[in-house]
Amino acid sequence: MFEMTSYFGLFVVALGAATLLPLQSEAVLVGMLLSESYSTSWLLVVATTGNVLGSAMNWYIGRSLERFRHHRWFPVSDRQLGKAQDVYSRYGRWTLLLSSVPVVGDPITMIAGVMREPLWSFLIIVTIAKGVRYLLLTSLTLGWLA
Repeated sequence: MFEMTSYFGLFVVALGAATLLPLQSEAVLVGMLLSESYSTSWLLVVATTGNVLGSAMNWYIGRSLERFRHHRWFPVSDRQLGKAQDVYSRYGRWTLLLSSVPVVGDPITMIAGVMREPLWSFLIIVTIAKGVRYLLLTSLTLGWLA
């Protein structure tokens, strides 16, 4: 039972870390890897799935966000939003490969929603980006690249 709740905890932290919440799924993953109490494959699947679903939440928020653009409380200026949209228009969906990069990744997934990126392509690209990041982190932690 403890093992399942630990996997669930990793899932929740990975999901939250993909949103604008200040959570560190990498630290949780590394701790679980170093404990040698969990399946490495399952850790990768759980962390990636949680992180991708968190990014999908950002995408959905982005899809809904632009209708509030002209309200006073809107957190982004027209200039900032326009600049982000210009960058996304210029480089397209491939900017989603940067979705796993700290600081810039979360806003990119939200802009993808604003720009009406199809969910199927969003999920494929973001899953690749997030999966590769967790695989690299796991490889470094376990010395697979040494």
